[in-house]
Amino acid sequence: MRHRAPGTPQGATLPTPAPRATRAAPPAADPVRLADFNAAPAPEAEQALLGCLDDRHWARRLTAHRPYPDLDALLAAADEASYDLAPGAVAGALADEETALPPAAGPAERTALRAAHAAYESRFGHCFVLCLDGCPEDERLDRTLAAIRTRLGNEPDEERLVAADELRRRARARLTRLLAPGAASPRT
Repeated sequence: MRHRAPGTPQGATLPTPAPRATRAAPPAADPVRLADFNAAPAPEAEQALLGCLDDRHWARRLTAHRPYPDLDALLAAADEASYDLAPGAVAGALADEETALPPAAGPAERTALRAAHAAYESRFGHCFVLCLDGCPEDERLDRTLAAIRTRLGNEPDEERLVAADELRRRARARLTRLLAPGAASPRT
């Protein structure tokens, strides 16, 4: 579903947010949706970007550099802006992330995953983030558990860098979905 904010020029619409759901592979960008994003009023564009990464400075920076000629240019700008996130901004963005359990996980798997997440959060003080775009649904649980086990061995400073990179990867995937044909929500 698409919406148009009051005062928005005809044709300048952005997707309406919907529940988070990771898809196996990001779809190709729709040039019409990119044009809509480029033409949207700054507050509306910023709000859409905050659904991809919860950092106002990042969203404002990307909004200020519009128009983007294509998705690759937008993704490159998003990467550059995310590499410049201050530690406090990374912490804030991590605080907005949610831990999602795979829908097919049974009781034992859910218990193991909750315990792993709790150990991670206890050690590092923030939720575990992992970009699973392109990962088959039946491998997500195993990959998540393996990644948590591996990353629990990181030093806190090293893990902050790894988590920041996972946030960057998630933001890229969410941006791609935001501008994809039929996309409803950037959050995964």
